[in-house]
This record gives sequence, structure tokens and C-alpha cells, in this order.
Amino acid sequence: MPTAATTMHLPADWRDLFALTKPRVMTLVVFTGLCGMLAAPVTLHPVLAFTAVLCIALGAGGAAALNMWYEADLDAQMRRTEKRPLPAGRLDRQTALHFAIGLSAMSVILMDLATNHLAALILAFSIFFYAVIYTVWLKRRTPQNIVIGGAAGAFPPLIGWVAATGRVELLPVLLFGLIFLWTPPHFWALSLFVRTDYAKAGVPMLPVVAGLPHTRLQVLLYTLPMVAAAVAPWPLGLTGPIYGVTAALGSALFLVLAVAVWRNRATEPAAMKPEKQLFAYSIVYLFVLFGAVVADRWWPL
Repeated sequence: MPTAATTMHLPADWRDLFALTKPRVMTLVVFTGLCGMLAAPVTLHPVLAFTAVLCIALGAGGAAALNMWYEADLDAQMRRTEKRPLPAGRLDRQTALHFAIGLSAMSVILMDLATNHLAALILAFSIFFYAVIYTVWLKRRTPQNIVIGGAAGAFPPLIGWVAATGRVELLPVLLFGLIFLWTPPHFWALSLFVRTDYAKAGVPMLPVVAGLPHTRLQVLLYTLPMVAAAVAPWPLGLTGPIYGVTAALGSALFLVLAVAVWRNRATEPAAMKPEKQLFAYSIVYLFVLFGAVVADRWWPL
């Protein structure tokens, strides 16, 4: 099995550097950050708004690159990650590290210049949280890595809102809580059907250390407060019926799928249809809910 340490480095191009930013993950990060900004009661100048979203993208990409730099040894041991630029030997570690630090620093400095100090500070902390607290401290040490580490991916809507307003308010905090509580069922659904990869790499994901039934129960249990956080903005008067109805119906379906995961007793990935359905739906769910937040702000009923 080739590793980052033993593989002869092949010529790298811009696509390898771009791959370090985890572009598929970044899409959701950028979208939730943009929605947080558009949902705010203040409208930024289009140039500043574009710059703020760019900074969120650069910061997320820099944090992801730091993650992939640090985890190259783990990625080389897992089938779904072994073809990434570092374990595949297309990129050397020093280049990856310089790229990651450069993106991260640029994002924070530019955010500070374009918007305000608070937005830049939260962005910097989110990068630190993902790269150090989650990647270095939590991921290899505890099955609660996703629970605590989920905060890293929950910051973008808060950053977007603060970039526009300069202050922290209840709605973006609830949106932060929604993503924070969404992260465990989302990732545990995935880890259920790729657990052999994590076990092989020695990563203590919940299905590896606690077993499948316990993980499925935790998926259901975390779904319950997530549903509450998703629906809460409507009865609190922070959003209108567009978001409220969307959140209620979307969350009800999420709960139905989580119950199906809890009831499933399959041990082979091929038979884990509920887990795969929940994982796929959870991504759509977040896109739809954040889109509804923006719709409520711009086209209220």
C-alpha cells in the first residue's frame, strides 16, 4: 500500500492543490455561510459580500488542507481516501502545509479588512478548531470526535451573519446549533457503512469502538434535539412560515429515516440501505433548510 512517506512524488498540478481543500465539503460550508449573510437584516455591498463569502471558502479550504496534511498517514490506509494527493504521492507535505497556512492566513486577513474584526476572529477560531482541536486532538483519541468536532462546520452561518451585521444574535446561534447537532447523525450514518476503513486506520469512530446497535441509537437520539433546533426559529418569531413549514416537514422525514436506521440490524454495508439514505438525505436537508432561511428573509409571506 503506498503511503505519503514511501511513494515517489509525481508531478502535481493545480487540481491536486484544489483537492486539498475538500471542494465537495466546501460547497456546503460556503452555502451555509452565504445563507447566514443573506438572512441577516443588513445588506452588504455586493463586492464586500462576495469578498466575505470568498474568505469563508478560503478559510474552509485552508482548514481542510491542514487536516489532509496532518492525516496523510490515515488517508493512505483507507480505501475511500487513499487516492488523495498526499497519500497517492502527487504532492509533497511541505507544499501542502505552505498552501494550507497561506490560505488560512489570507482568509482571516482579508475578512478583517473587508468586513469587521469579530467576523475575522470567529473565522480564525473556526480554522483553529477544525485543524487543531478536531484533527490533532480529538479524531484519533475519542469516539466523541464528531460530536465535539462538529462545531467546526457549524461556524459558517454565524460568520456570514457577523460579517454583515458585526454582532452575534439568536438566529445565527440557532443555525450554528442546527449544524452542530446535525453533524453526528450525518457522519455516523456514513461511518456505519465505511467502518472497516476507520477500523483499519485505527480511528476510534463510534461504530468501531461501541458497535452498530449503539451507534444507530445515537443517530436517533441526536436527531431529536437537532429537530428541535431546526424548528425553533419559527415559534420564536425569528423566521416566517416558509422556513417553519420547510423545517417541520424536512425534519419529520429526517426523523423517519433515523428511526429506520435505528431499527436496521444489518452488519454488512450492502444491506445498510437506511444508513445510506439518511446520509444522502442529510446533505439535501441542510441545503433546503438554509435556502428556506434566505427565502423567508427576502420573500416573506
